[in-house]
Amino acid sequence: MPFEFSFTDEQEKFRRDVREFIHNEIMPTVANYDKLEELPIENMEKMSKQGYFGLTVPEKFGGKGLSKIEYGILLEELGAICASHGTILGAHLGLCVTPIILFGTEEQKNKFLPPLASGKSIGAFALTEPGAGSDAANLQTTATADGDDFILNGTKIFCTNGDKADYIIVFAANDKSLGPMGGITAFIVEKNMTGFSVGKKEKKLGLRASSTIELIFENCRIPKENILGDIGAGFMIALSTLDGGRVTLAVGSLGAAQRALDLSVDYLRQNQGEGGNLSNRQSIQWKLADIAMEVYASKFMCYNNLVELEKYYEIIESKEKVPRQLRDRVSRGSAISKAYVSEVASRAITTAIEIQGLTGITAGSELERGFRDSFIAEIYEGTNDIQRMIIAKELLGLGL
Repeated sequence: MPFEFSFTDEQEKFRRDVREFIHNEIMPTVANYDKLEELPIENMEKMSKQGYFGLTVPEKFGGKGLSKIEYGILLEELGAICASHGTILGAHLGLCVTPIILFGTEEQKNKFLPPLASGKSIGAFALTEPGAGSDAANLQTTATADGDDFILNGTKIFCTNGDKADYIIVFAANDKSLGPMGGITAFIVEKNMTGFSVGKKEKKLGLRASSTIELIFENCRIPKENILGDIGAGFMIALSTLDGGRVTLAVGSLGAAQRALDLSVDYLRQNQGEGGNLSNRQSIQWKLADIAMEVYASKFMCYNNLVELEKYYEIIESKEKVPRQLRDRVSRGSAISKAYVSEVASRAITTAIEIQGLTGITAGSELERGFRDSFIAEIYEGTNDIQRMIIAKELLGLGL
């Protein structure tokens, strides 16, 4: 396990370029998109032109072929400015594109990856159901064999990008008697397939510029060429995908925490309070120091876990057997990162609001929006209670 991490010169340049783009092109628009609760289509097009929607896709399929480190940098910088934009990209690239890269056939990669990498097509991931949220193994959506094809029936909820997605990774029970290991299969659903429809759009506390959608399957026929991976292997595909999703979600939260720290420092340097400069007060200094310590620890945690994730995914893609020790370490590390750093972001933003007082809770301010967004990160992609359960069971050798 690597305990030292540093960015290369190329990665530092990539961060500078990303930050300049986001601050110039994305940042001026985010408050309005949040207010309107509107998907930022124009910004998504701008991000596509930068190659962000295909950042980790191999070059032969039209992507940039960059590593999980660059992906982490991108999500960290997006998370600092707007969690909604990071959520849109994460659902597309981390949760839809990644499992196709890892588990797809060459035919599937050639068909789906080029349009997804270009951003001309948008991806999504549908696992959660009304009765299967944290208990993802208890899926009720069914996949009934009909010749070589499967017929899907059921409902998915809380699907990011669900109303705009051209391709959606959907998980359904092919044989409930087998349980999750053998009884769940992953499918690539295309938006124009008969029997597939979009349901209601959720109104949310935060992440208002991203769409969170109900999906309905009524005798939706999925041809055999759209089965992702082996029949019955869907639950492991979901777990492997979410291991990556949780680490990158943590990196987005790291960006939010760093932004809260930066805003606090700027505020204290520029503003005088009653009785003298607030920055001279020990109570304020200690609040600032607490944020700084947690952000410092979070950065090392996130990027070390991304290094581990890169190794993990390289082995999966090569079709070799993943060492159990590495699998457990990645699963535990992603759970630790997701739970810890999402809570660090919430604490950092809360502290920043305490420092700024009424200024920090003004509707439409960065901190007000960040406060609403940050707590959602503690819930989606597995609540932090579930992450704690994963961590403890791995430590105790109890398995999942």
